[in-house]
This record gives sequence, C-alpha cells and structure tokens, in this order.
Amino acid sequence: MRNKYIESFEKAQIESKNVPDFRAGDTLRVAVIIKEGDKTRVQNFEGVCIARRGEGTGETFIIRKIGANSVGVERIFPIYSDSIESIKVLRRGKVRRSKLFYLRERRGKAARIKELKK
Repeated sequence: MRNKYIESFEKAQIESKNVPDFRAGDTLRVAVIIKEGDKTRVQNFEGVCIARRGEGTGETFIIRKIGANSVGVERIFPIYSDSIESIKVLRRGKVRRSKLFYLRERRGKAARIKELKK
C-alpha cells in the first residue's frame, strides 16, 4: 500500500522524462551530467545493458563496457535520475535472458551479442 501523494509525485517524474524502450542485450549510450567544482559537463558512457531491475522511479539498469587495458567497467544508473541527460539505443541485441551476468566471465569474441534483425 503506497501513499497516494508519493504515487502522484512518481507519476509526474516518470512522465517528465523521455526514456527510450530498451532491454538487456542492447548497446546504449548514456549521456551523464558530471559536476566538477562549479562547472558541469556531459560525459558519454557507452556499453551493453546487462540488466534492468526495479519499478517506478526506483528502476535501475546496469551498463557494462570494456575500458582501458581490457578491464570491464560496470555502472548502475537510475532510469529517472536528474544526472542522466539522454539515453540512446545504438544496437538491439538478440538475447534470451533478462540478466546477462554471464558476460562478466567472457572475453573477446565470446562476449559478443548478435544484433536483432528487424
């Protein structure tokens, strides 16, 4: 049982944000607003979405990319966060699972995901 005022606030938050339709296996580019001192800038984080979880304003997704020296980097983003400027879907992945945590053990070509044909 949720408070009706909280529900109405969350509904307004969700309607104000433009979020594309994506799921696990898709390659995304997330533009994140970073504050350094009194300056702000936008930094892109590009990688494969390996999971979505939660509901409403508490919904999050995990992005995994391969950084410098072949080190895997994962970040968890709240979908309706104010620090996210935009989310862009670059590729649709063909996967049969909703959580792709097995990609953490895979390297190189074994970690590839086939593209979904339209």
